[in-house]
Amino acid sequence: MSGTQNRTKKKPFGSIALVAVGPGDPDLLTLRAAALLREADLVLADADVVDLARTLAGAEADVSAALDEDGLPLSHAARAKVVADAAKAGQAVVRLFSGDPLLDGALLTEAGALAKAKVPFDVAPGVSTLTGIPAYAGVGLLGGKQREVHVLDADDPAVDWAAHSDPRVTVVVLNGADRAAEVARALVQGGRAESTPVAVTRGGTTVEQRTITSTLAELPAAVKAAKQAGPGLVVIGDTVAQRDKLSWFETKPLFGWRVLVPRTREQAGALSQQLTRFGAVGVEVPTISVEPPRTPQQMERAITGLVSGRFQWVVFTSANAVKAVREKFEEYGLDARAFAGLKVAAVGDQTAASLISFGVRPDLVPSGEQSSVGLLEDFPEFDPIFDPINRVFLPRADIATDTLVAGLVELGWEIEDVTAYRTVRAAPPAAETREAIKTGGFDAVLFTSSSTVRNLVGIAGKPHASTVVACIGPATAKTAEEHGLRVDVLAETPSVVALADALAAHGDALRLAALEQGEQVWRPSKRRGAARRKAT
Repeated sequence: MSGTQNRTKKKPFGSIALVAVGPGDPDLLTLRAAALLREADLVLADADVVDLARTLAGAEADVSAALDEDGLPLSHAARAKVVADAAKAGQAVVRLFSGDPLLDGALLTEAGALAKAKVPFDVAPGVSTLTGIPAYAGVGLLGGKQREVHVLDADDPAVDWAAHSDPRVTVVVLNGADRAAEVARALVQGGRAESTPVAVTRGGTTVEQRTITSTLAELPAAVKAAKQAGPGLVVIGDTVAQRDKLSWFETKPLFGWRVLVPRTREQAGALSQQLTRFGAVGVEVPTISVEPPRTPQQMERAITGLVSGRFQWVVFTSANAVKAVREKFEEYGLDARAFAGLKVAAVGDQTAASLISFGVRPDLVPSGEQSSVGLLEDFPEFDPIFDPINRVFLPRADIATDTLVAGLVELGWEIEDVTAYRTVRAAPPAAETREAIKTGGFDAVLFTSSSTVRNLVGIAGKPHASTVVACIGPATAKTAEEHGLRVDVLAETPSVVALADALAAHGDALRLAALEQGEQVWRPSKRRGAARRKAT
């Protein structure tokens, strides 16, 4: 036996990253933080950011809340031990902090425990509460005569308020929202001018953000009138006076609105993204599930006929029809080149965009109303001299109306009307969502087709009378009215972009009207006790 002894191989040390989410808006997470989450084997997250961690972490990552078996928060030392043990086992670990752990001391405590255990770690700081919340509130910290920023903690009983009376100093008070009146009085007593502007922001950088602006002298009355409570940040200084020009977040037309988006599972995301741009939260409730046809033979014959030159036109009335044909093409090993020599028509911008992404540029899109009626107004008559073939391939949903078929037949065309996909009513949403729909918990509901109206009412009931009803087109609006709903908003053109724009314009009109009347609340869900006009 040689003198070399067998040794157990030591696992390479993994990695530990201490990552801060930031003041609230998940979009403020840094690129580095997002990359670390994607690459993590284990994410130990504060309880209020577990859902965010699950959204951003890789599919194989183990994501858990920093809680014990009883559901209580683990001590900082216990959290540090969990991540250290996992890293020693070779895992890439992310400790995800909510908020700004550099300000509240959480990062210092846990990093200190890791340093004491001689465990290496990285830090990925997020957007600071000190700058993020004022930025979203439209409040600067320095500029003009302001030359210093003093950061204070309202929970510190030893604060000498007189030391912060200089008008050139901007004072930022952490944990000060619920003690703002007390802070204002203390600063005035300490020598700060009563006319000094002050802003109190709660729920900063989220759609729940609310900012009260006043002066030190008038703040106690303003806080009492606002009837708000909860943690927040207070900024005191002349830069607050610029908020009427710099406020950009809370003045969005649909700021804070909860908007119900009843669509197919595949389509809901695009509309919710449009709503986010206007400050709203889109709550997606699938009402329709798109399924393949029960018997695929009809679709298969039509695709074979398309390739063999049986058709002169292919007419697409929805993005789902494009998707169904594209999937069948891929099944057969075909691509967009199979459309060579064919004329292609598309109803609606989304349908046209789906075709273009497939590599097919439509020859005809309605010049006016984006509907079957609009298409018929522009569709050419069959001319036996110029048109070698009189057949039109029309892949559609199983519940499509006969308007388009009848109109094309009148124009002399022979139609092969094929069921490309079926629309099936989805399962009812959670009881909590159904209750919110019926009781006015949503500010608006967006209907993108007649079937979404019928299915939503069928699986969840009619929206409350206070809820703004927005429809993508006249046919959808008619169906909504037939179900006893009052239509408040109608898109100028039948597209989700136009629908979101129309709702935003309506929301902005409500906001301006409320402000003219001296009201601070214009969300329909918050004003549902007010009288509503009856459906006409």
